[in-house]
Parts: sequence; structure tokens; C-alpha cells
Amino acid sequence: MNFALLLFSLLVVTGIVTALDAVYFGRRRAAGAAEPWWIEYPKSFFPVILIVFLLRSFVVEPFKIPSGSMIPTLLVGDYILVNKYTYGIRLPILNTKIISIHEPKRGDVMVFRYPDDPSVDYIKRVVGLPGDKIAYEDKRLTINGHEVPEHYTGDYLLKDRIEYLKEYTETLGKVKHSILLDPSEPAATTYVKQFPDRKDCIYNNEGVKCTVPPGHYFMMGDNRDNSSDSRVWGFVPEANIIGKAFFIWFNFSQLGRFGRLN
Repeated sequence: MNFALLLFSLLVVTGIVTALDAVYFGRRRAAGAAEPWWIEYPKSFFPVILIVFLLRSFVVEPFKIPSGSMIPTLLVGDYILVNKYTYGIRLPILNTKIISIHEPKRGDVMVFRYPDDPSVDYIKRVVGLPGDKIAYEDKRLTINGHEVPEHYTGDYLLKDRIEYLKEYTETLGKVKHSILLDPSEPAATTYVKQFPDRKDCIYNNEGVKCTVPPGHYFMMGDNRDNSSDSRVWGFVPEANIIGKAFFIWFNFSQLGRFGRLN
């Protein structure tokens, strides 16, 4: 379900009823007469729907994490908030940018529309900016010829699978964050889709090398060996960006999950 479109439709319907009552129906009602239900309810809901629509479209939008691709930064079931204006003001529904503010930075946790199916929202970390040369070989990340610093911090227990992965602290630009590596998984990407600009990527037994096209971003999950990301389905166009994830506000399974993201 396209919730944004549904919300916009409700806003239009309740707004039309409210306007018609102000200029026509209200003037024809007898003084003191009760409003019919089909006017009373839309008029009551219109200001609430308007506020929700404006906040959700231009300020902040809630999302729920459905998968483990961003563990340990984000867990399944986390409810997060996404800043809708930091990357620019966009028209609702159309997602067309009308005002530029900031550009995505390496290390940002970004929500975007999945390039293969824009009706689905994905969340990953920005690794490559337009023009960057990205290499992920032997499970080591290199950007523009410089190996990204990482430091082993210990084992991480995946409680749902009773499995230990290797946890590292990685530094992308000014952002330090945790990543997970699974020693039992191969370094190379075993399945790759056909995607636009695939010619800009070279796959081998060690991994992949890509040059990020203009106006696109290379995204990766923090759970590196359990993430379907740009290594599999390619680059994220700027037009698909929704916003920057910045805050965890709830998780029904772990009530202590609350605070800002790295």
C-alpha cells in the first residue's frame, strides 16, 4: 500500500468537503442547525490529516526495520525516524527535489526506494558517492585507492540463529560504526542482477570493483555477508532518496532500544 498516496487522497477529499462547506453548504444551513455527518467528520479530520501529511512529507517519517541487513546498527523490529529535509525538499508523491540542502555523505544511514521496485523502501549505509571508485575484495573496503580503517572488536552473537559473527569498527569519513563479517561466507558476491551501469563494475573471485556513476550512490548493509545491496542490484539514483535515518525510538522486543544512530 502506498501510504503517502492514501494520505494525500484523504487530504484532498476532506479539504474539498471543508472548502465546500465554507463557501456553499454552511451558508445554506439554517442558523443553529447541526452539520450532517458527511460534513462534520471530514471537517474534523482535515486539520489532523494536513498536519500529519506536512510532517511526514517534509520533516520526519517513521519506518520499521524488517530485516537484519543493518545489524548491529539496526535490529529487526526497530522503529526509526527519518529526516526528510536534510537531503533537500521534495514534492510528495512525485519525490521530485525542488530545493537542495545537503548531499549524502559517506557513512550516512539512508532510506531510499529500491531501484528494482520503487514501491519498496530499503535502508543501507552510504559507502560510495558519485565518481568514487569502490572496491570490496577479500572483505576489505577500499575507496578511491584508500583502504577504509577497521578494527576488530570481538564476536557478536546473533541471538535468533545462535551464531557468532566477527564484529569490527569501521570508519567512513567522520562516521565510526560497527560492521559484521561471517567467516563462513565467501568473499565474492555469489549472485548479481542485471542493473543499469553494470558495465561500471568488475566482479571476480575476491569481490567487486565499481565506479559510481554521476547522480548515484553505492550502498552497503552493515551486516556485510547478509545484505542484498549495491553489490547485488547496483547503484541508487539520487531521485530514489527518501531521507537520512537518525533516531531509534522503539523496539517491542527490546525496550531499551532508544537513541541516535551512528
